[in-house]
Amino acid sequence: MFIGHFAPAMVAATHPKAPGLGLLFVAGQLVDFGFFGLAILGIENFRITPGMTVMNPLDLYDMPYTHSLLGTVAWALGFAGLIWLFTRNKSAALIGGLVVLSHWLLDLLVHAPDLTLAGSPPNLGFGLWNHPAIAMPLEILLTFGALAFFIARTRSTTPKSKIAIALLVLLLLAFQVINWFGPEPETADLGMMISALLAFTLAAAAAAFVGKTRTLKQA
Repeated sequence: MFIGHFAPAMVAATHPKAPGLGLLFVAGQLVDFGFFGLAILGIENFRITPGMTVMNPLDLYDMPYTHSLLGTVAWALGFAGLIWLFTRNKSAALIGGLVVLSHWLLDLLVHAPDLTLAGSPPNLGFGLWNHPAIAMPLEILLTFGALAFFIARTRSTTPKSKIAIALLVLLLLAFQVINWFGPEPETADLGMMISALLAFTLAAAAAAFVGKTRTLKQA
């Protein structure tokens, strides 16, 4: 799951007390921000194993602090705590935390059994990355269904809204096409990790642009 992690963010952004769309995009990929950051520091680890799954060569053998359920809950609580600290908005904090938590649940669908409950076996994962005919349309449906939901429940506040949405759609499609059809990485090197972090950041920036050009429709 890549751009599919942004689906909960777009749905959550239609709540009247939700944080901004850009911040929710960060929430949707927060544990991957954490994972690649910790991997750069050598705290968590992965390697490239061709054929690991049909769609993805990442061998995610050591990620207890980000991709265990307990670790994800900790990230969610930390993110919610920061939102509450800066806004004193309990609803916004809860929504942000739930979007963070959604990451583990979506990963559970597609990952090979490399997710854990608390950093040790049993290893979990339904392995849809081994079934592209299911995983690919599912990710597209989740992502752009959520975007359609967001657009239907918001209205434009500026002519720039169409530009912002087009930019977001193009970025998400480009990232997913590269993820699916681009050349497989040969090694789990620093360049790959930085590229992933940059992709997440660009998506969040584009989402923030969209969020600034739209507002919720009146009930």
